[in-house]
Amino acid sequence: MEHIIYTKNLTKEYKRFEKEAGLKGSIKSLFDRQFTVKTAVGSFDMEIEEGEFVGLIGPNGAGKTTLVNLLTGIIAPTNGDISVMGYYPNTLENEFKKQYAVVMGQKSQLFFELTPQDTFGLFKELYEIPDSEYKHNVDYFVDLFGVSQFLNVQVRTLSLGERMKMELIVALLHNPRVLFLDEPTIGLDAVAQRQMRSFLKEVNRDKGTTILLTSHYMEDVRSLCSRSIVVNDGHKLYDGDTDRLFDAYQSHKKITVMLEKHSAFIAPKGAEVLEENEHKVVLLVPKECTSDMLAAIMQDFHPQDISVEEEDIGNVVERIYAGGAYA
Repeated sequence: MEHIIYTKNLTKEYKRFEKEAGLKGSIKSLFDRQFTVKTAVGSFDMEIEEGEFVGLIGPNGAGKTTLVNLLTGIIAPTNGDISVMGYYPNTLENEFKKQYAVVMGQKSQLFFELTPQDTFGLFKELYEIPDSEYKHNVDYFVDLFGVSQFLNVQVRTLSLGERMKMELIVALLHNPRVLFLDEPTIGLDAVAQRQMRSFLKEVNRDKGTTILLTSHYMEDVRSLCSRSIVVNDGHKLYDGDTDRLFDAYQSHKKITVMLEKHSAFIAPKGAEVLEENEHKVVLLVPKECTSDMLAAIMQDFHPQDISVEEEDIGNVVERIYAGGAYA
């Protein structure tokens, strides 16, 4: 099968002005400016097949968003070869732009003073979607997301979770072959995150849409992506099976305990306290000890609530970078 996304020796460098303190430095910089070169993405090779759901993970500043910007043509690479659906993205050909979509958790493509229905109609004209296809897609996604009651209310009145559903519908109306998701679940509560994951699974399965997901939430990646690419300092550290990545490098779990009386709680041996206040304690525990510690906490302290989460992505990436040593 032909690669739908392909990069080879992809590099993106930025020149950044070195600020000099004081008036003297400012005047000097008018005549003798000093620059530093930062490599945001360096020699990045990647091949993605059509229909794949791939996770792109790494800490802040790793180069994830820069890579998405390169693949969508927002910025051009300094060096290397890049092909998305057979196009060079930065030429921004209309035929190319009609075949992908981008959803960013921190940037909206909806018009806040309009209703979602109005925005759908606007995007129908922009993407020249035939009437029958438009009606079918609106009906399909509105039913999938369960948002029929919100179609004719102002976007500004929607909750974050409902707005993100509308963002996905707008992105998918024109049946894109590739969907780029940059932190789509950021700021959502646990229920909305689970709903969003369920919707994305169905879109990938039913529509065959190729999806590249960047996220700091390990549960997003683990539940959605069979393949993961780990990035740090603009370089690829890992490209392979997601479960194998977690099994090899995620050695701890995070346990959050909600208590009526904090004063009575004593952290079990082997657990590291990450956070604590009057009614809440967050522990980092070895993965193999999670079940025993949960049982001990439930028996000895009778918590009001208890939850288990994946370890922070930063720790996992640091461990990969360090060759397996726990950071």
